[in-house]
Amino acid sequence: MLFLVIGLVVFICLRYRAKGDKSEGDQQTGNNLLEGLMIGIPAILLGWFFIKSVGTARAITPGSDPARKPDIVITGHQWWWEVEYPGSGAITANEVHLPVGIPILMEMRSGDVIHDWWVPELGNKTDLVPGNKNYLSVDIDKPGDYYGSCSEFCGAQHAWMRIHVVAESPGDFAAWLSANGKPALPPADSLSKEGAALFQIHTCANCHRIGGTAAIAGAGPDLTHVGSRRTILTGILPMNEAGLASWISHPQQIKPGARMPDFIFSKDSIAAIAHYLAQLK
Repeated sequence: MLFLVIGLVVFICLRYRAKGDKSEGDQQTGNNLLEGLMIGIPAILLGWFFIKSVGTARAITPGSDPARKPDIVITGHQWWWEVEYPGSGAITANEVHLPVGIPILMEMRSGDVIHDWWVPELGNKTDLVPGNKNYLSVDIDKPGDYYGSCSEFCGAQHAWMRIHVVAESPGDFAAWLSANGKPALPPADSLSKEGAALFQIHTCANCHRIGGTAAIAGAGPDLTHVGSRRTILTGILPMNEAGLASWISHPQQIKPGARMPDFIFSKDSIAAIAHYLAQLK
């Protein structure tokens, strides 16, 4: 269409140019057929594009029952994703587990600024706006790992607000959900007991929740089963004692602007806390 219009413009300019002739040329009036075509064809094209656009929008954003409660509630924070599974007691962060072959309704919220959830293989973008709730329906047909990111600039660490969706069979998902809905495992050895005590007496418990313990805050990611995740910080560091220790030691060097401040802990204290958190599976 673009090249057709360009071609016609060039043709008319060359065919009907008249050098030095300042007259208006022959005027054509009363051609109702030509006027009808000039108005009718663009109107038909606009109507066709409108119908196709509405159909496409409905296909990628299917309607849902207004009375249906969401299966998952996702809240965007600077700069991580909080993931809650209502009715199960499971709350996780950044790593989103979903069943294959089952339509899922996700409620999208923001805890601070505007974020945008986008996993290209799983559907269209969805804005997370403070004070509002948006909804996204997904029906994954193939198990695997799907990756995305926040698509609305939301601050210094916007580029590291990654999304990791783990799509698994309904049986595997049910097992994961059951395990993550349980309270945290108690410390298994003397070093993890020391780490648990340090976690509670220092400011860690003021921001994080660990189910089954006195730590019930929600300012930071839920750590009840943090040891079962593959990575931390939306993929920046691996989930192991070394990665946890590195984050606890220098959070503002690893993710500048994050709300976790630099703490002055001894190496032994950091090792004990990291050992404790790594066992929370």
